[in-house]
Amino acid sequence: MDQRVQLNQDNFSCSICLDLLKDPVTIPCGHSYCMNCIKDHWNGEDQRRIYSCPQCRKEFIPRPVLEKNIMFAALAEDLKKTGLQAAPADHCYAEPEDVACDVCTGRKRKAVKSCLFCPASYCRNHLQPHYDAPPLKKHKLVDPSKRLQENICPRHDEVMKIFCRTDQQCICYLCLMDEHKGHETVSAAAERTEKQKKLQVSRQQIQQRIQDQEKDLKLLQQEVEAINVSADKAVEDNEKIFTEMIHLIQKRSSDVKQQIRSQQETEVSRVKDLQEKLEQEITELKRKDAEMKQLSNTEDHNQFLHNYPSLSALSESTHSSSINIHPLRYFEDVTAAVSELRDKLQDLLRDTWTNISLRVTEGDVLLSEPEPKTRAEFLKYSQEITLDPNTANRYLLLFEGNRKVTRMDAEQTHHNHPDRFTDVKQVLSRESLTGRCYWEVEWRGGGIGVAVSYKNISRAGRQNENLFGYNDKSWSLFCDTKRYILYHNSNLTPVSGPVSSRLGVYLNHRAGILSFYSVSVTMTLVHRVQTTFTKPLYAGAYFQVGSSAEFVKMK
Repeated sequence: MDQRVQLNQDNFSCSICLDLLKDPVTIPCGHSYCMNCIKDHWNGEDQRRIYSCPQCRKEFIPRPVLEKNIMFAALAEDLKKTGLQAAPADHCYAEPEDVACDVCTGRKRKAVKSCLFCPASYCRNHLQPHYDAPPLKKHKLVDPSKRLQENICPRHDEVMKIFCRTDQQCICYLCLMDEHKGHETVSAAAERTEKQKKLQVSRQQIQQRIQDQEKDLKLLQQEVEAINVSADKAVEDNEKIFTEMIHLIQKRSSDVKQQIRSQQETEVSRVKDLQEKLEQEITELKRKDAEMKQLSNTEDHNQFLHNYPSLSALSESTHSSSINIHPLRYFEDVTAAVSELRDKLQDLLRDTWTNISLRVTEGDVLLSEPEPKTRAEFLKYSQEITLDPNTANRYLLLFEGNRKVTRMDAEQTHHNHPDRFTDVKQVLSRESLTGRCYWEVEWRGGGIGVAVSYKNISRAGRQNENLFGYNDKSWSLFCDTKRYILYHNSNLTPVSGPVSSRLGVYLNHRAGILSFYSVSVTMTLVHRVQTTFTKPLYAGAYFQVGSSAEFVKMK
């Protein structure tokens, strides 16, 4: 309903009186007015002999003859009958959120324009002089504004048309004669023009940045699509490969099972043959034993001697008595061989998994997270470290879930293992380290070396082959109660920094960054290594006499 009233107002109200058209007439330019309203307007222009349209300002010579617009008159009459004739007038009155006309008395109408020179706001009726009076035609009209008072000098109550570049503020002409005397000043319009140019340059820069970033956004979207396509294909291909591997293992399992069953059948058949022969031989022996028993029981000596030669000689036994001590183990060696294969496969999968994981995380990424600066940021990359008992030197005791280690005075009962360090008192972690990792080591005693190392570091031999920091396969920060020393490839680098009982280690494998931090109330960088890591790394530690350490479990 409101929309229809608004439409009626726009189409059937007079722009002079702002009321519903009365005796509507249409002038040559096509605009319509109340007959009396346009007559009064043109009566005021009789002296110039030039008559204009109040809306479009088109001029007419001579004064046009007015004729009633019958169609508009009929429509206006219909609107009156529907009771909507008051709507246009009500709609033009200012509400609290509107800019009100400064000239209207009583109930104020909405302002349609504000004048920056007056400064005041005007409704359509009171704005007319700005279109008619030549001095007012030069004024700057803008959309209605409630902030016109900001253009008035608070000190002199004059319009501020001047800009002081010295003080970077708008002033009036009286300010120019007073506190701004001698300052660099220009007209507000000139300053606006100057700043408008700068604004345009800034807009162009912003628009260029928008275009550049939209291109980057498009590239990122393409990158996302490429990553998704590549990941989907990799998942599909790897599922196929792993399925083939599973089928191969299943085939080998079936082959082993078939061979065992075949050999089982052969061995059982051989044993049964021996059983039959033994049973036949036992039967024959029992028969002979019965004959001998019968002969033995003969009381007649002559009869005994007569029948004795008829006994057949005892034949050699066809079986070997060694069969009774043959070990009852036929296929245990097969199980042992399969178990050995399983262990090797587990080792192979563990080693290759770290390489696969490294390849997964080595994909090119356009945007990467910045390096951490606070401990809270470091803890986002926290890596729980557990030590591998198979690598621990025999003088090291591991406990608390293999996170704590102490150097002992006597050898511990560790079983033999090819991964064990035999000559140096050190240990490696179970976990391989790629990507970004952070861990902390709490230590006590005479001194330790906190290290990272490739897995293929030697476990025995000369010191430069297996001691952390004395080869190109490891990096070690040695610390005691007084100092730090960084070791790598037998090179010694003294390092300054606050000695702390807790060390933090940060690794960005892909970026080749290895950083050591002294951790107390704050974190202090002790030393940073920048290099290229070619394989997964493992955390480690070397222990002097009386030293112990804990690889802290991060919360």
